[in-house]
Amino acid sequence: MKHTQQGFTLIELVVVIVILGILAATALPKFISMTDEADKAAIEAVAGAITGASNLNYAKCKSGGTCVNVSDTTDACAGAANSVLANQTNLLTGSITLQSGAATAKDKAQIEGGTPKACSSGTTVQCTIKRTLGSAEQSATAYVACTN
Repeated sequence: MKHTQQGFTLIELVVVIVILGILAATALPKFISMTDEADKAAIEAVAGAITGASNLNYAKCKSGGTCVNVSDTTDACAGAANSVLANQTNLLTGSITLQSGAATAKDKAQIEGGTPKACSSGTTVQCTIKRTLGSAEQSATAYVACTN
């Protein structure tokens, strides 16, 4: 009588499980690292969107077009950047919401006052966009151009 094997032996299954465990252990740190990099890239994208929207707004003002008046002397970052974004909502749709308080969710970011706080025509104000999730903090710099 001929005996045929109909499956895997216990040793073969254990070897496969051990190999999969080793692969998972080496791949997991790389995945976590990419998640942190993606979160940082999201904050940098928001800062870039604010800078781009501000530059477009400044160009519209200087060419006599319809633009947002960016002249907030108390806190140019919060006032000016949010004013520009209110008129350029398609830049951040479905992405990250700016707020003045500390951001604790992935879809929220805090915009902090920059240097200088005064905003006069032609001045560029540096604003910090930051988000803290757990122990990780991501931040990027946006530049807001003052119009008058």
